[in-house]
Amino acid sequence: MLKVDNRTVMVSGASRGIGRAVVDRLIASGFRVSAGLRDPGLLKESERLMTHRYDAEDTDSPIAWVKATVARWGGVDALVNTAGINPRVRVSDDGEDALDEMWRVNVKGPLRLVRATLPHLAVCGHGRVVNLGSLSGKRVGSNVGYAMTKHAVVALTHGIRREGRAAGIRATVICPGYVATDMTLNDDEIPRHEMSQPGDIAQLVETALMLPNNASVSELLVHCQFEPML
Repeated sequence: MLKVDNRTVMVSGASRGIGRAVVDRLIASGFRVSAGLRDPGLLKESERLMTHRYDAEDTDSPIAWVKATVARWGGVDALVNTAGINPRVRVSDDGEDALDEMWRVNVKGPLRLVRATLPHLAVCGHGRVVNLGSLSGKRVGSNVGYAMTKHAVVALTHGIRREGRAAGIRATVICPGYVATDMTLNDDEIPRHEMSQPGDIAQLVETALMLPNNASVSELLVHCQFEPML
């Protein structure tokens, strides 16, 4: 396992849900965390926590956030992409506004952040990217639009693995099923207490960040209920 040694991790979607759980977990483990969220005032800064405005639909936002992080801590060792949305989009629906929004937030947002951080991840020799995917990125349910974007996140992760390998960059996509966050408040397929918890996903994020270069995990599928997977 790698040592923390004041490693700097950028976490998007840090205000609530899985992103907030990741921030809390990494701070407790000794990481320095740069938290990206639309309203930086929602988190209180500390010695090892800085906050910065991040809007996945703003093309300039990733560059400004990375610059601020490097200015404070001298570099970036890891990026965790958790920001995402899930409006319901079916094949038979009219219009493309909801799908376009998901594509901007769920796919282009992480891609832009990765592009902005790559030069810094490459110089440390142990750069890490963890993307929050979904089991919807491995099979398709009723929300085909969301599944389309999460399939793309899986593809993005494997692209990072391929392009960054020589520089020591490793990438993991974590694909949970139902997680007890605000995004699943209206889902009633399974009882809420049977869903995975944000803290459990945060623990897996930390594990992916700590694995050495020769033991990286490309995909982590996280089930809260039994389902067959091909």
